[in-house]
Amino acid sequence: MKIAFFDSGMGGLSVLHHAMKVLPHEEFIFYADEDNVPYGTKSTADVQRFVGEAFDFLLKQDVKAIVVACNTATSVAVAEMRRRYDLPIIGMEPAAKKALDMDGTKRVLVTATPITVKGRKMELLIEKVDKDHLVDRLALPELVTFAERQEFNSPAVTDYLRGELAQFDLSKYSSLVLGCTHFNYFKDTLRELLPDNVQFVDGNEGTVRELIRRLKERNQLEHNPQTVTYFYSGRQVTDVVELERLENCLSRLEKMYRI
Repeated sequence: MKIAFFDSGMGGLSVLHHAMKVLPHEEFIFYADEDNVPYGTKSTADVQRFVGEAFDFLLKQDVKAIVVACNTATSVAVAEMRRRYDLPIIGMEPAAKKALDMDGTKRVLVTATPITVKGRKMELLIEKVDKDHLVDRLALPELVTFAERQEFNSPAVTDYLRGELAQFDLSKYSSLVLGCTHFNYFKDTLRELLPDNVQFVDGNEGTVRELIRRLKERNQLEHNPQTVTYFYSGRQVTDVVELERLENCLSRLEKMYRI
C-alpha cells in the first residue's frame, strides 16, 4: 500500500522530500491540486470542498495513510476528513510551540497563508502555547504564487519579502516559522534578509515522525523499492515537461534542506 501526500500545489513536495529521505522503502503518491491552487486566499467552504474531492480520489488509490502537507487544508478540513475516513490522516500546523521551546524569551514570527493566519485553528494554537505573548503572525500569500511558477530567487521575491518583513524589529526574534510548505523554497532569500539570531522552524520533520509512528502502530511500514507517482487534481502526471518541473522543485528543496 502507498502513502499519499496531498497539497494545494508544489509546497507539499517539501514534506515528501523529507519523507523520501527517512522512508527509503515506501511507495508514495503526491497529489497537487493544481486546478485550484492557491488555497490560502480562497474561502473556507471552497477549501473544504477541494480537500474532500482530493480525498475521494486518494481513497481509491490503495493508500494506507494520507499526509495533508498543507497548513491551510489542515486548518480548515482535516477534522472533517478524520470523521469521514478510517485511516491515519496526518495534518500540519505551524510549528509555533517548537519555536517557542527553542528559546522562550525572544519573539517568534509565524508566517503562513492568510486563511491560516486568520483561522480559528491558529487562534487556538497560539492561545495554548503562547503564554507570554511572544508570537506575531504574518501572511505571505505571494510566496505561493512565486513558488508555483518556480520563481524561487529573484529581485521580485527579495523586494516582496523585504517589504513585508520591514514592519518587524527582527533583532527581537529568535525564529521564523515557515507555516506554509511553499515557503521552504525561499530559505536562501530569507536567510539573506534575516539577522543571524533568527532561525528557521517548520513542521516537516515532526509531521513525518508522526506518520512513521502511526504506521508502526499498524505494523504497516514496508520494504519495497521507493517509488513516487504524481497527480495533478486527479490526473496522473506523465508529461515530460511537468515531470521535469517536479524534479526541479525537488532539486531546489535539496539545496534548501541544508540551510
